[in-house]
Amino acid sequence: MPTMTERPTDAPIRGVLMMCVAVLCFATMNGFVKELRVQELPLVEIIWGRYFFHTLFVLAIFPRKIPTLLAGSDKKLQVIRSILVLLATACMFTAVGLMPLADAVAITFIAPLLITALSVPLLKERVGLRRWIAVFVGFVGMIVIVRPGGGLFQLAALLPISVTIFYALYQIITRVISHRTDPINSLFYTAIVGGVLMSLIVPFFWQTPTLEQWGLLIVAGFLGGLGHWAIIMAYQRAEAPLVAPFAYSELIWAILLGLTLFGDFPDLWTLVGAGIIALSGIYILQREHAAKAV
Repeated sequence: MPTMTERPTDAPIRGVLMMCVAVLCFATMNGFVKELRVQELPLVEIIWGRYFFHTLFVLAIFPRKIPTLLAGSDKKLQVIRSILVLLATACMFTAVGLMPLADAVAITFIAPLLITALSVPLLKERVGLRRWIAVFVGFVGMIVIVRPGGGLFQLAALLPISVTIFYALYQIITRVISHRTDPINSLFYTAIVGGVLMSLIVPFFWQTPTLEQWGLLIVAGFLGGLGHWAIIMAYQRAEAPLVAPFAYSELIWAILLGLTLFGDFPDLWTLVGAGIIALSGIYILQREHAAKAV
């Protein structure tokens, strides 16, 4: 296997393709979740299915790693980061049941900006003036989407904002342990912690799914696992400044799925705000890359 400094010549292309696969998986998963919400399957049961079948996905594709999937010296941090991503999932699944897919996805685009802001107090990283300006501009983009006083500024709009907070904290912990932890182990912790916790809760909310609902639950779980695995593969094959901007293509898939499945289409302000946030995030990625190269 080639090392990080000896990637094959097509590695950047593979990295970009894997990132595109990842965001397609997440957008499709959210579309299926919204359909399950429309069919009034309990939210707790949907979250349980997402993590239970994610766990089965990891066990199925990494059978030789099963004995060591829980190994490592960062078990407490792994559990904490897994709970954070579980909370993010719960907020996102609630949001997609209350608002259009594209609107929910667009608001979560502020996550990379929030990670940059939180890295200062939590990781003691230095952020230059230009990156702080980009963070501010990105948050202006979020305000454009939410529009205080407008139709979208409601309790539902706070849910994807909560997603970004939990996800940013999850990513910061991931940064801390990434250099000493097998990414496949992190992928499994994310699945098993969510699966175990939701398995303890779901009996109190259980509603026997129809055959169609079972299918959607299974596919949603596998798409969640595949999406996380594809992100790992993307960053192993290409540098972050190249592949990360393609994560914003999730909005395209969210728009297409929302329009096709539910007849939803984002208004102009949502598209403008998402564009502002995406440009700010891409700028920050490029500045971080330039700073590390010095």
